[in-house]
Amino acid sequence: MRIPRDVDGDELATLLSKFEYEITRQAGSHLRLTTARNGVHHLTVPRHRPMKVGTLNSVIGDIAAHLGLSKEQVLDELFS
Repeated sequence: MRIPRDVDGDELATLLSKFEYEITRQAGSHLRLTTARNGVHHLTVPRHRPMKVGTLNSVIGDIAAHLGLSKEQVLDELFS
């Protein structure tokens, strides 16, 4: 699956609830999300509209590494 080009930070934060991420704080235009799934993991997501593809790719990579999944599996779960 291709990385979507039209995702904004708020939408991504909502989608990440599928992996038990919750917004724990906001500093300016960035959200801090945390999950306790597979151990505690913190993630910073910019609230940009739309997010840059490289930034989204990096966030997806961080999630995949933490959960022990491939990027493709994370993309399928989030955007299918």
